[in-house]
Amino acid sequence: MTKQELIKHLAAQADVSSKQAEAVLNALTSTVQDTVRTGGELLIADLGKFGTSQRAAKTGRNPKTGETIQIAARRVPRFAPAKALKDAAA
Repeated sequence: MTKQELIKHLAAQADVSSKQAEAVLNALTSTVQDTVRTGGELLIADLGKFGTSQRAAKTGRNPKTGETIQIAARRVPRFAPAKALKDAAA
């Protein structure tokens, strides 16, 4: 499903205009991004939890030259689906 298809579906489900549905979807997206950017967690019941996890620094290898390189530690986004979402997929 594309973003435009999702907007049309939301508008039909909530009985609102497409512009209103797009505004709500954009607000949700920016809220998730802001929460993840600051290192927080956002829990949406029946959907899941958005957050971050920490990746430790490690040593890697350049596949072209075989040279050993250092890969820095960093935060990465994470999504953990809720039980209701897992059950819906089964």
